[in-house]
Amino acid sequence: MYEKLRRREMHVSAKGPPNPAEIQIMRLFPQTLLTLFLTLSTAMHALTPVNPDATPRTRATLDFIVGLEPRTEKRLLSGQFVGFGPGAQLALMDQIHAKTGQWPAIIGVDYANFNGSTISLETAIPNRVALAYARAGGIVTVSAHLYNPANPADYGLRDKGVDLDTLLQPGTPAHARWMHQLDEVAAGLQELRAAGAVVLWRPFHEMNGDWFWWGAKKPAAFVRLWRHMFDYFTTTKGLDNLLWVYGPNHMDNTADYYPGDDCVDIVGFDAYTDHINPKRIHGYPALAKIKKPLGFTEYGPFGSKNPPGDYDYRRFIDGIMKHFPRSTFFMCWDDNWSLASNLHTRELLAHPWVVNRDDLPSALGIQ
Repeated sequence: MYEKLRRREMHVSAKGPPNPAEIQIMRLFPQTLLTLFLTLSTAMHALTPVNPDATPRTRATLDFIVGLEPRTEKRLLSGQFVGFGPGAQLALMDQIHAKTGQWPAIIGVDYANFNGSTISLETAIPNRVALAYARAGGIVTVSAHLYNPANPADYGLRDKGVDLDTLLQPGTPAHARWMHQLDEVAAGLQELRAAGAVVLWRPFHEMNGDWFWWGAKKPAAFVRLWRHMFDYFTTTKGLDNLLWVYGPNHMDNTADYYPGDDCVDIVGFDAYTDHINPKRIHGYPALAKIKKPLGFTEYGPFGSKNPPGDYDYRRFIDGIMKHFPRSTFFMCWDDNWSLASNLHTRELLAHPWVVNRDDLPSALGIQ
């Protein structure tokens, strides 16, 4: 369905270009195209968003991602993270385009605003950057390095020993700070919703590791925290533009914290290594059993600190094809992990498997 719509919109259908009347209809009724795309493609793929009130564009976005896996070409969405809070910027995407001639399909931003040893939230600049890219036809993913509501002093991102259940106990200071933080994040996501943007929302990333305050806790407690956020954002805040992304670190316990099929739309893992194989990237089999679209929610060559920026990105796509065939997307981290800083990224983005921004259906974009 996607290929047929693209051929008609680009005037290259097998029957020849559309006639003037057809062109006028497509110009005047973009919502009709979106509805048609959603209706017909839903017949091909059974997966629907976990939010039953998801917007038509949110449903169409998930359906498009679900439909990538069976393809033999154009089946892996490219992506690039472009910064935290006030540091988010489109310049990195411009650098990638200058280097490769391609725009990545996905842009990633984070709501964290790091101020020395403290952390707060900043949504305005990340949203401005995300919306500019979405209006140009891209897909948006948002994460948040959340501050610790149990810590009233420095909002420690890497605090240890946090009891997650205390955040869910009404009447406590930790719960009040938790709800305030949720309201701050929701306000940012509501701004994107008001503009018509679908968001791949990736909270609590790398929850199976012990380096963030929400990480390496008892799985049942983490699931309660996830579901609390899901219910609050979905029911109370009416955020029907979100696709919920579960993104653990690449370890043997990737599925241990999975909160359930009814509150997750997409799964993936974060991996920082130049060896794209099961010996160095663990946890794929457990995630692959989950009947959700799967991808690399973060990727960086070499490791999590001080990469030299000379990685051959052809190794990445070769490894995905050979060892992680269910993958439907990837998002490279910024700085010296990025597509702008490393080698052979032109070949990566020109690979037959890769879907870039110009390959996306126009019906998924916002006006």
